[in-house]
Amino acid sequence: MKNVKANAILPESLIIEIQKYIQGETIYIPKKKASHRKWGTRSGTRKAIDERNSAIRTAFKGGIPIDQLAEEYYLSSETIKKIVYSK
Repeated sequence: MKNVKANAILPESLIIEIQKYIQGETIYIPKKKASHRKWGTRSGTRKAIDERNSAIRTAFKGGIPIDQLAEEYYLSSETIKKIVYSK
């Protein structure tokens, strides 16, 4: 997130209106809901985790025990259970 001077992008009338509420402070203006991305989609992390979880589910269905999966994927047994027993 970068800072931008209000007078560089907003019309003077809008700045005057905002100054009725706040002056000389930093405010955050959030994105519209439609422009939000899910966590990790931009970096590819979400896709990598989804692929890992899919591999864990497949291995579990193939008979590999939870303890072995936890050791193989460096996750706790509880985390493996959440992955294999969730939808």
